[in-house]
Amino acid sequence: MQYDGFVHSIALALRDRLRGASDAVDLAPTDRLDGRTCLVTGASSGLGAAVCRHFAERGGRVLMLCRSGIPEAGEALRRQTGNDAVEMLRVDLADLDAIDRVADGLRDAGERVDVAVFNAGVMPRAARRAPSGLEEMFAVNFFANYYLSQRLLRDGVIPNRALATAGVDAARRGAPRPRLVFVASETHRGASSIDFEHLGRYAEYGMRDGLKHYGYSKLCLITYAQELARRLSAPVEGAPPRDDGAVEVAVHSLCPGPVDSKMAREAPVWVRPLLTPVMRAFFRAPYEAAVPVVYLACAREIEGQTGRYLHVRAPKLPSDESLDPERGRRLWEAARRLEQRLRPERVAAGASAC
Repeated sequence: MQYDGFVHSIALALRDRLRGASDAVDLAPTDRLDGRTCLVTGASSGLGAAVCRHFAERGGRVLMLCRSGIPEAGEALRRQTGNDAVEMLRVDLADLDAIDRVADGLRDAGERVDVAVFNAGVMPRAARRAPSGLEEMFAVNFFANYYLSQRLLRDGVIPNRALATAGVDAARRGAPRPRLVFVASETHRGASSIDFEHLGRYAEYGMRDGLKHYGYSKLCLITYAQELARRLSAPVEGAPPRDDGAVEVAVHSLCPGPVDSKMAREAPVWVRPLLTPVMRAFFRAPYEAAVPVVYLACAREIEGQTGRYLHVRAPKLPSDESLDPERGRRLWEAARRLEQRLRPERVAAGASAC
């Protein structure tokens, strides 16, 4: 079989099942989201839809961001959970204009997002250009997450004082602090080092190299998440000190492990009949796989912590490269330069956000 990404995922799934992957973390009945707004990307199916179901069952108001499944996925979620506080927003994360439209709408509506799960990801069989000119896997798996999270933070939709361009009262006394969760992958450990000087440069690849590029996009994502965690927990010049010693906005990431989802849609046609039964037998069902995502998003026992990484349900450190503050700083600056090239008018308008 030549489609190495799927072979690798099946091998991981078998390994985890045989080892009995650690269930070191779990949710408590008191881990609720009542009165909180939760945003999830890639929300119409698979892991994203399962995360939304957990959030709705725990009392959250759910904003489902997706490019398809509107309104069917939202209607199904309301029926499943009895929670009517479900809204769907259309966005193609490969398209920066679409991200801006959603971010502008949330800002102009005065929305406050308490929990954001950046789940959407793709693994195409071969390189494709996104509307921005970036390669699609890099564009969706890393840059869209960077850009959407930056827009929400700069606009104060996710309340914070570190990056917001206007005064934001982030201190809602007694309320849990906002949390950001980035869905990544253990494949980041085998990725080549980040090319800071040419970040986002288009590169062709085919089936054999897909997993390598996927791992690279996830290395960028985890490195960004760790740097964002540092920047959102550092003291803010001129701001009053926090009264509880906790971070202002928590940022976490995880690898959920292989998930039985629509992953096979990018496989060659002849492989799909073989993949489907294997995935159902050995991959985790989305609702089960969503538990560690929801844990990072709302577990009371980690309130005030930031920068955590889970592999399935086990706490773990990501790669040394992703944890390195100097590499995090360089990625932040490289992503900012790429943003300036792709969205010069937006960067000029929010120049004070760096």
